[in-house]
Amino acid sequence: MGYEIKKVADVADVLKKRLKTMEHKPSILRAIELKALADEIPLLKPEKRAAFGKELNKLKAELQKMVEVAEEETTKLEPIDVTAPFDVNTRKRPRPLSSELGSQNPIMADQDELINIFARMGFTAIESRQIDDDYHMFGSLNFPEGHPARDDYDSFVTAEKDKNGKPFIAPAHTSTMQNRVLKQFKPNLEKGQAIAVVIPGRVFRNEDLDPRHEHTFQQIEGVYVDKGIHAGHLIATLKTFLQEYYGQELDVKTQPFYFPFTEPSFEFAMSCPFCRKKGCNVCSYSGWIEILGCGMIHPNVLKEAGIDPNVFTGFAWGVGTMRLTMMKYGIEDIRHFNSGKLEFLRQFK
Repeated sequence: MGYEIKKVADVADVLKKRLKTMEHKPSILRAIELKALADEIPLLKPEKRAAFGKELNKLKAELQKMVEVAEEETTKLEPIDVTAPFDVNTRKRPRPLSSELGSQNPIMADQDELINIFARMGFTAIESRQIDDDYHMFGSLNFPEGHPARDDYDSFVTAEKDKNGKPFIAPAHTSTMQNRVLKQFKPNLEKGQAIAVVIPGRVFRNEDLDPRHEHTFQQIEGVYVDKGIHAGHLIATLKTFLQEYYGQELDVKTQPFYFPFTEPSFEFAMSCPFCRKKGCNVCSYSGWIEILGCGMIHPNVLKEAGIDPNVFTGFAWGVGTMRLTMMKYGIEDIRHFNSGKLEFLRQFK
C-alpha cells in the first residue's frame, strides 16, 4: 500500500486517515487495508512485531465496531417519501409543510367540478393518454391516410415508431380515446345500457403562443351511445352541462361544421353568461360565445369499434376546459395556467 511505518503508534492514525476517504466504499475494501498492514509484519524487526500486531488487532476491533454501528443506523433509516414536502425527508425531521400554504391549480379544480357535473348526469370518467399511436389518433376516427384534415391538428410526434412503423403521437385531442371507450363499454349496449363516458386529459398542439393559445392544454371529451339517440339529445346534454357550470339559464345554438369522426358536425355556441346577449368584451360584443365542437358519431367510427350503426347511434363532443375556466374567472391569458407563477396561483386558495 506504500505506507511508511515509522513507529507502531502510527498504524491507527495512518489507517483511520485512509478510511475517512472511503466512507461510502464497501467494507470489503477496509478489510483489504487491514490485510495490507498485516502483510507488513514480516518486514518489521522481530522486537517490534508483537506490539505492531497488538495495535493492528485493536484497530481491527475498532473498525468492526464502526461497521456494526453503521449497519445498525442504516436499518433504522425510514424510507424516503418522494411525494412529501422536501423538508420532511431531512435528518432533523422538521414538521411537514402545511397544505394551507399551497393551492390547487384552477384548471384541475375546474376539471374536478366538470367531472362531478357529468357524474350527476350518469357519465363515467376515464382519463385520457398523453402518448398514443396513429391508429387511435386518426385511423379509428375516420381520418383516411393522407387526408388533409390530419394537417389541422399540428401534432407532435416522436422519433420512436409503433408496430406499424408510424411515429407515436402526443394526442392533439381527447378523441383518441373514443375507440377504446366504445370497445370497452360495448357490453353495456348488449345489456340494454347506454355508453356514457367523459374523458378528461391533457392534449398537445404545435401552436404559436399568445393569450388565447397554448401548446399544452386540457380537454374533456364526451361519448354517449344508445338506441334512438339524435342531435336533440346532444344539444340538451350540453345545454344542461353549461347551465350547471355557469349557474344560470343560457340560450344555445349550433351551426354546421366538419369533423371526420362526426356526421353531422356542429359548432356549439352559448349566450354570453356575462352580458346576457347585450354585448361585452368577452363575447366580442356579439352576445354569443362559440364554445366547443360536437356532432353525431360517424357510422364508420361505430363500425370500427364493432358497434352496428343501424341499431345504435350516439353523439360526442370535445371542449377545451381551460377556456371555460378563463371565462368563469375572468383570466386574460391562457399562459398563466402552466406558468407556475405564485402570484397567479394564490388567487385560487
